[in-house]
Amino acid sequence: MRTQIFDIEMATYKKKGGLKKDKISKVEEQSTTAEVFNTLDETASKSEQWVEKNSKPLFAGLIVVLALVLGYLGYNKYIQGPKEKEAADELAYPKSFFDQAQTGAAAVDSLYNLALNGADGKYGLLDIIDNYSSTNAGNLAKYMAGISYLKMNDYQNAITHLGDFSTDDEILGALAKGNIGDAFSEINQPEEALDYYIKAANFKSNDFTSPMYLFKAGNIAMDLGNYKKAEELFTKIKENYSKSDEGKKIDIYINRAQLATQK
Repeated sequence: MRTQIFDIEMATYKKKGGLKKDKISKVEEQSTTAEVFNTLDETASKSEQWVEKNSKPLFAGLIVVLALVLGYLGYNKYIQGPKEKEAADELAYPKSFFDQAQTGAAAVDSLYNLALNGADGKYGLLDIIDNYSSTNAGNLAKYMAGISYLKMNDYQNAITHLGDFSTDDEILGALAKGNIGDAFSEINQPEEALDYYIKAANFKSNDFTSPMYLFKAGNIAMDLGNYKKAEELFTKIKENYSKSDEGKKIDIYINRAQLATQK
C-alpha cells in the first residue's frame, strides 16, 4: 500500500516538474520574442531619427530626381518629338534626289549635288546635318551625305560624314564602315582600308555584308603582301559563309594566298 502511494506521489511530482519545465520554456520563448521586438523597435527608432535628421537633403534629392524625370519627359514630348518630325519632313526632299541617283538615273552628280545642297529654298542633306544633328533624320543624313560624296569621288568628305554616322542596324552599320574602307582604298591608304573592311565584316555578323567585306579585306591583305592575313580572312569565309557568292569561289583565293606564303 505504501509502495503504491509512493508511486502515485512520484508520478504527481514528475507531472508537476513537467509543467514547470513547460512554463520555463514558454517564459524563455516570450522573453526571446520580446527581445526581438525590442531590437526592431530600436532599429525603427534609429531609422526614424536618421530620416528626421536627413529629411531636408532627402526631400531635396527627391525633388531633383522628379524634376529630371519630368524635364526629360517634357523635353521628349514638346521639344525633341516635334523636332524629329520636322527633321523627317525636311529629309524627304533631298532623299528623293539621293534615291534617284542611287538607281542610276542620268546626271548622277547633279542629283547628288541637289541631295547635298537642296534647291528652291528647300534643305539639302548638309542643312539637315547642321540644323537637326541630334535627330534620327539628321543622323541618317550623315550616311546619305557620305555616300553622295563617295559617289562624287570626294573621299575625304565621304570618310568624315560616314564616320559621324552611327547605327545599330547590322546592314547599314556595316555598309557605313565598308564604304569608309572603299574611300581609303581610293586615296591609296590600304592599311586604313583593311582596318575598316575588317570592322565592317565584324559588325554584327550576317550572310550579306560579312563575306563581302572579308573578301575585300583579304584582297587588300594580298596587295599589302600580308599573305597569312589574307589566308586567314579567306578561310573565315569558307568556314562561316560557304554558301555566299564569295564562299562559292573562295578556295581559289585560299590556294593563291597559301602559294604566295610559300614563295
